[in-house]
Amino acid sequence: MSKRDYYEVLGVSKDASERDIKKAYKRLAMKYHPDRTAGNADLEAKFKEVKEAYEVLTDSQKRQMYDQYGHAAFDQNGGGHGGFGGGQGDFGDIFGDVFGDIFGGGGRRQSRQQRGADLRYNMDLSLEEAVRGKEVEIKVPTWVSCSPCDGSGAKAGSKPKTCTTCHGAGQVQMRQGFFAVQQTCPTCQGTGSIISDPCNKCHGQGRVEKTKTLNVKIPAGVDTGDRIRLSGEGEAGLHGAPAGDLYVQVAVREHPIFTRDGNNLYCEVPISFSTAALGGEIEVPTLDGRANLKIPAESQTGKMFRMRGKGVKSVRSGAVGDLICKVVLETPVNLNERQKELLKEFEESMGGENSKNRPKAQGFFDGVKKFFDDLTK
Repeated sequence: MSKRDYYEVLGVSKDASERDIKKAYKRLAMKYHPDRTAGNADLEAKFKEVKEAYEVLTDSQKRQMYDQYGHAAFDQNGGGHGGFGGGQGDFGDIFGDVFGDIFGGGGRRQSRQQRGADLRYNMDLSLEEAVRGKEVEIKVPTWVSCSPCDGSGAKAGSKPKTCTTCHGAGQVQMRQGFFAVQQTCPTCQGTGSIISDPCNKCHGQGRVEKTKTLNVKIPAGVDTGDRIRLSGEGEAGLHGAPAGDLYVQVAVREHPIFTRDGNNLYCEVPISFSTAALGGEIEVPTLDGRANLKIPAESQTGKMFRMRGKGVKSVRSGAVGDLICKVVLETPVNLNERQKELLKEFEESMGGENSKNRPKAQGFFDGVKKFFDDLTK
């Protein structure tokens, strides 16, 4: 009896992708597998046919030979399909390839040692501390490796024994119909070993609770959101597994004078009316101390002045930012009668709103006048 075309058996086209072939095989294998067909010889034969087609068409070399020579490429001594084996074979191996992504990677053993958890420590710093850097002592409650058993969980003088259920694999294979599903070993909980004589201090865990004291070096220039990683200072893993890491999360508190943006600092500096009009020199704060800032005559409120190199040194590039000072004109308060009289005299000397001494006011009121003139047209 002549064999059916392999593409026809799987119900796919000759240019079908490997993914399409696997998808078709999965559907047909579930339909015709002997575990589901209760000894029906015809359906068993169909399953063998499907499996044979799958084995050829998912092998690039065999598929190329089949496309060129058909079934004759695999006939030896009057029939058969030598070179890749006939019959039902190991169904679990084929399904391990098709369903590996669903059931744990086709039977590959997973790592039995589970790394300890990472920890996070929130650290608040002042702006000065963040800019200059410092060394801080912190206390962290965590799990550490048990000293008496050296993290093994077994009492001194004894050793963990290989689990007899999973034979050290940490996983067992469970049959569900025709599926082979991997699960964590219920006897050893995935560790692959059994502790028959547990340590008295850690009770077989290999770790104990402890508050660790650590010195953390905060590098100069850190900012809110930066993290400092301390490798191996997180929780110790069970039964001697490696420890996780500790992450110190930095948050910089608000400053009463300065606002930080990247490597630059900003501050508002109040100036008097006379200094703004006549110019002068004022004293401004910096993180390094006091500094003098020259104010040119006729400076307007809100004007920005840049003091180069007075900002923050970057923790990454080493570049130093600037201090940007915004001058804000301060209106005098609590004036006495004489001061009020002088201000009135000064205002009269300015010549009103259209004075050349007040170019912004003149431009504004000219614009207002034009606006109302346009409304009346």
